[in-house]
Amino acid sequence: MKPMQETLVAGDSGNAYRGVCPCCSGLPFDACCRPILEGKPAPTAEAQVRSRYTAFAVKSLDHVENTHAPEIRADFNRAEAERLAEECEWENLRIHQAVEEGDTAEIEFVINVRRNGGLIIKAGRSRFRREAGQWLFVSTKPAPHLEHAQSTKINRNDPCPCGSGKKHKKCHGAAADGS
Repeated sequence: MKPMQETLVAGDSGNAYRGVCPCCSGLPFDACCRPILEGKPAPTAEAQVRSRYTAFAVKSLDHVENTHAPEIRADFNRAEAERLAEECEWENLRIHQAVEEGDTAEIEFVINVRRNGGLIIKAGRSRFRREAGQWLFVSTKPAPHLEHAQSTKINRNDPCPCGSGKKHKKCHGAAADGS
């Protein structure tokens, strides 16, 4: 049984989640990332990071491509992004630091995904800039110091790291166990 936040339904803008937003904000999808995926500018760089993560989870990759800065947009590998979106279970996004100064921002984050049964923890520091009211992705660098901080084993009775408030075994642990 998959948690509610992983239930895909067809919507006006393609695939969308019902319930809690996949970005782990704790907000409903309709009040969090959905408006951004449908074209509303993200109010902050952190919201843009969350919406880009959600775009992978709901397979709305036009949003990811369209929020790349113009000078790097040609580097976007659509086929690889589609493969990742399809093959991964997008379990968790944690924002560790978000610093905005005028029209530039740096966001430190950790993403947990499952792929082929294994847990992948990816940490990074992404740079964004705001142009014409839209936050654009400029670059990212690995942040391995954050990966080590997140690599502790999650026991079945521990709270789920997605922030749902449920035990891991009743949330993402159930999905990982195939229950």
